[in-house]
Amino acid sequence: MTHKRINWCTIIPLANEEKDFAPFVASLADIMDTMNGGHAYLVVDDASQDRTRELCEKLQTKDRRFTMIWAPNNKNVVDAYLTGLRAALDGGYDLVIEMDGGLSHDPRAIPMFIRVLNEGNECAFGSRFINGGSMVDSSRKRWFLSKAGTLLTNILLGTKMRDMTSGYQGFHREVLISLLNYPLLSKAHFYQTEVRYLLREKRMMEVPIHYRAASPRVSNTAILNSFRVLFHYFCQRILCRARRI
Repeated sequence: MTHKRINWCTIIPLANEEKDFAPFVASLADIMDTMNGGHAYLVVDDASQDRTRELCEKLQTKDRRFTMIWAPNNKNVVDAYLTGLRAALDGGYDLVIEMDGGLSHDPRAIPMFIRVLNEGNECAFGSRFINGGSMVDSSRKRWFLSKAGTLLTNILLGTKMRDMTSGYQGFHREVLISLLNYPLLSKAHFYQTEVRYLLREKRMMEVPIHYRAASPRVSNTAILNSFRVLFHYFCQRILCRARRI
């Protein structure tokens, strides 16, 4: 089965993904074959201490659909995402999908993101907590942080999404241009929540995804940054200064 060619790409920050690199790339390549198009930007920085960079370099020489972006100046995961998004815009792509590597996010969900974005929606947000979604191989702590983060954000910021913390999401080019011109406050994983809050008035739809997170670790620094950014936007809302893009 083939699909009409669509000008899309995916942004994937990678760090210490040597173990799952081959099956992840194979799955993503299969989707690009099926979709008759697509490109992948693999963003790697000094946070990766294994052979991930080497594997990315070898891959891009074999398959031009993959481009490695070496970004040693990245200070955090948010920098990695933004570096990839700028590359996608420079590449002229109309639809851009953000996702995690290492099989945390299943590439087989990409066609659904593309379909949603082609049906009049400006954004498509992955959700583990709607019908068809799931969260497996994850610790209770990760599950609790995701559910509690969503509930707390919806209460304090007035959003209504079922999943406010997933990193699997897609955007139209025009939305990304506005997003990259906005001074984001997040330095860690609250980035996804901040983005969804700022884009809450865009035409959007949640997409069911299957998420696997074997690592239970979420740093205290990331949690603290999340509370700081959440409190900042809550105060703005109380003062009738709620921000949006």
